[in-house]
Amino acid sequence: MTNKERYIEWTSQQDYVPIFMMPWWLDAVCAGKEWDVLLAEDENGAIVGAMPYLLCKRAWYKYIIMPQQTQIGGIWVTAEITADRWRTAEVCRQLKEQLDAMGLAYYYQQYMPGSLCVDAMHALGCKTQERVTYRIEDLSDLDAVINSFSTNKKRQLQKALSLHAEHTMEAEDFYRFHTRCLQARKRECSYSREFLLVLERKARRLGQCEILSICNADGVPYAAAFLIWDSKSMYYLIPAFDPAFKESGASALLVLEALKLAREKHVIFDFEGSMDRGTAKHYKQFGSIPTTYFSVEKYYKPIFRLAIWFQKLREWRMH
Repeated sequence: MTNKERYIEWTSQQDYVPIFMMPWWLDAVCAGKEWDVLLAEDENGAIVGAMPYLLCKRAWYKYIIMPQQTQIGGIWVTAEITADRWRTAEVCRQLKEQLDAMGLAYYYQQYMPGSLCVDAMHALGCKTQERVTYRIEDLSDLDAVINSFSTNKKRQLQKALSLHAEHTMEAEDFYRFHTRCLQARKRECSYSREFLLVLERKARRLGQCEILSICNADGVPYAAAFLIWDSKSMYYLIPAFDPAFKESGASALLVLEALKLAREKHVIFDFEGSMDRGTAKHYKQFGSIPTTYFSVEKYYKPIFRLAIWFQKLREWRMH
């Protein structure tokens, strides 16, 4: 049995694994590419930790980076050792040894907030860097949540009274809408039509996604979002706003309707992070709480820094 086959079986037996680390998610976001997994075992050969990864190749270099539209990766350990620093460190040691033996040029993944694996990987020679996502964890009292909105966002909601939410937008239509919105701002879409259709089909089959749109009385969309969730969190994965209707309040209503959906599903709402100052300011105005998580990286071949720099520059220009 391959590591991937063992991992698929293992995740099916766990009480919780984040959506971004589930095999079906990796199949979708890595379609046409190569993903696999490293496994850590206890003395009896049972899996106690795993590191699923996307393996990329450029020229004669191999490297690991986060797949598209995937916030969290890295190492996931079994529930019984999640809070055990020593046992977590042992899992990380096993996995780091396997990682070192892969002949990589570069390694980069983003770990779950609160993961003890971050410190363990840092002690093993990896560089760690703080990142921030924005969350609303308590949605039990929606009125209290709305009261925590900034004055500006409350004003935008008043402007949006003539608009309404719809849950019927197809993935194809969402892609066209998002692409059009980006083109109006002279930007490019960072994912392909095929990528979105595959992801939506797999997530929809499991009942773990929704395309939410805000429309006028004639059904013209002003804003839309592709939402995904697991049993603990809903993620504001891909939001899209038509700049022609910037003053309509549609963006604020879109967030409110997404929060209502998260409340129905009894999960926290995660704005899916942003290191962009303007986007972060927008999310903060909804009363969200900044939540720290970490990236973990290692350059095995220092010359590869230049290739990564060019890739990050290209991604920055596309957003």
